[in-house]
Amino acid sequence: MTASRSIAEPISDDLPHLDPTRPTAQRVAHLLGRMSLAEKVGQMMQLDSHGDLADHILGRHVGSILHTSPARVVEAHELTARTRLRIPLLVGEDCIHGHSFFPGATIFPTQLGMAATWSPELVERVGRVTAVEVAPTGVHWTFSPVLCIARDLRWGRVDETFGEDPFLIGELAAAMVRGYQGEDLADPTAVLATAKHFAGYSETQGGRDATEADLSRRKLRAWFLPPFERAAREGCRTFMLGYQSTDGVPITVNDWLLTDVLRGEWGWTGMLVTDWDNVGRMVWEQRVQPDHAHAAAAAVRAGNNMIMTTPQFFQGAQDAVARGLLVESDLDDAVSRILALKFELGLFEDPRRPDVARQRAVIGSAPHAALNLEVARRSLVLLRNDGVLPLAGGFAADDAGRARGDGGPPCTVAVVGPLADDAQTQLGDWAGSSGQADWMRDGQPRDMITTVLDGLRAHVPAGWAVTHARGADILTMAPDPEGALFPDGQPRPQVVLPCPPDTALIAGAFAAAEGADYVVAVVGDRIELVGEGCSTATLNLVGGQIALLDALAATGTPMVVVLLASKPLVLPDSALDAAALLWVANPGMRGGRAIAELLLGLVEPAGRLPISFARHVGQQPTYYNQIRGQHGSRYADLTQRPAFAFGDGLSYTTVEYADLRVAPGDLAPTDTVRAEVTVRNTGTRPVLETVQAYVSDDVTSVSWADKELKAFRQVELEPGRSATVRIDVPVADCAIVDGRGVRVVEPGDFTLLVGPSSRDETLLRAPFTVRPAG
Repeated sequence: MTASRSIAEPISDDLPHLDPTRPTAQRVAHLLGRMSLAEKVGQMMQLDSHGDLADHILGRHVGSILHTSPARVVEAHELTARTRLRIPLLVGEDCIHGHSFFPGATIFPTQLGMAATWSPELVERVGRVTAVEVAPTGVHWTFSPVLCIARDLRWGRVDETFGEDPFLIGELAAAMVRGYQGEDLADPTAVLATAKHFAGYSETQGGRDATEADLSRRKLRAWFLPPFERAAREGCRTFMLGYQSTDGVPITVNDWLLTDVLRGEWGWTGMLVTDWDNVGRMVWEQRVQPDHAHAAAAAVRAGNNMIMTTPQFFQGAQDAVARGLLVESDLDDAVSRILALKFELGLFEDPRRPDVARQRAVIGSAPHAALNLEVARRSLVLLRNDGVLPLAGGFAADDAGRARGDGGPPCTVAVVGPLADDAQTQLGDWAGSSGQADWMRDGQPRDMITTVLDGLRAHVPAGWAVTHARGADILTMAPDPEGALFPDGQPRPQVVLPCPPDTALIAGAFAAAEGADYVVAVVGDRIELVGEGCSTATLNLVGGQIALLDALAATGTPMVVVLLASKPLVLPDSALDAAALLWVANPGMRGGRAIAELLLGLVEPAGRLPISFARHVGQQPTYYNQIRGQHGSRYADLTQRPAFAFGDGLSYTTVEYADLRVAPGDLAPTDTVRAEVTVRNTGTRPVLETVQAYVSDDVTSVSWADKELKAFRQVELEPGRSATVRIDVPVADCAIVDGRGVRVVEPGDFTLLVGPSSRDETLLRAPFTVRPAG
């Protein structure tokens, strides 16, 4: 056992680690040498601030806290000033799509909604604005972005992902990392980004959250690891580990992933944090460790740095040293990484206490609201339109943003559905009243949120009427019959009880629709059906919503279905055959205005699906880039084709693709595929077109996906105009993972496929050849 400083020994302010002119490594080494075993163990701990903060900070010497209300952030700083070494805290929070749990913060569309923009530039701006709002509240660290690949739509956390494609996920995640961390961590507006959940967490069994992920190392390398490697190379400073096991080994102690791949092959030097009680779960849930001493020793040896919400780690790690399972120096690497980040953030010079004046200046500011509206507009995906949209042919906006009438007859729009005026549901998970923050039980301020009903009332032309009927209820809740708490003391979510159709509510909606020129039906899911521990066995609309849509369809009034849902759902024929169908994910605070503007033609539809829609829950999984080879192309009773495919999305105009051409000649593995395609707006309205480029390796040495996204470009076109779009794909990106688990570019024939969607019938094709290396 190495020598350790007594906790009782006083410390002065005149110490090398307090000198900002010294190199970080020197400052870390000096401070580490003065720390006791208990202080080192505490520095590796992150505890939930709902508990006893004085015990956390003064008793256990924690290095970090999370889920901290604005008032408790101040208290935590005051307690830290009383500690022997006065090592500043890292304050972490799930700022997933805005500063989730700070009253009045800007709440953007969910990550899946952001992904529908297909715009790294917008996502980076979202990350920057979020960091600017987070920093003055005393939070230094966001547990975002999520790099999980959505596979089974029943999984409760699909909304937190960027969708189903590794390339798109990697591009958007890298952009968000840049936004959060800024130019330099020493910038007072920079916050630490977290790439999560490393790795394969989303490969669930039956869609159930945190189940064993049945993944080979080859499959991990092929699809699940590339987005994380992209984030690592972008400089993401922290990675969070998933809950799951792979090949029977909890990710928390998966030496191959953490040591060989992450720190070895990728050379990543950042800080690893476990997810919630991963270390404890090895004892009480996965039962692969006999006690917390063994679990702590295993976690430290595997290279974990920050242990999230396992209070028993404090005694367990010290017991592990006393019992010879660890030596004290085994903790030094982890503690050094944590201290280095705190020095890089400049927390020893400025612990970044809450700055109320700065909060007032930036949180929820007008420029941030404007960006929020821009992202919301771009996130909306039009999936069906028989010509009913834009309503009455569309409008221009007056100075107040209201649609300017053209002299046509006034119309009545019936806005119906349980989500038409549900402000908090519009924000989605990790936002105010979603349940993770007990200091915001009522959610974000109502006056900051524009619902669909609000938006239409505010933006229809003068003389138009907007009526409203709820039409259906979705669910009620009941206690989990297995008990109120999990074995670790955490509360179990209540269980969902679907509401039956209500004849009186449906009759009211039917009457409103019959008396209107258009009906806008806003249906979808609620927060109780979303998130950790809230995977669903069905993908159908819950409660009385299907009966409502069927009744509305029977009126004959042109119906626009607005699917306000955290993820793709299985829709009834009354929705699939509606005059128009718009998917809006959870579009954030300004979503209702964006939706109204799109319906009225004040803005153009531009969103594209980052994820496929199933026709039936039994189709799972439905992602586009599945492995070749199966018997036929359908089930005996159902097509395998998705209802809507990755990349789908309509505009209010028509776009023609032509003349795809690839520069001739065989290419070396170090070359770049250079292609051009002509894209022409053949309609009467402007468009922002997302040009998608996929690559197919015609013959591979192992089974592989038939096509994979490798590039995308967005181009603005006025009516009648065309553009030549340049597409560059490095040949190195055309690799597969072979039977040895090695990523290689195999020589041979390839096909470049370019078009507006992943659907084969929409894509132009051009061949190219890669010659052997050397």
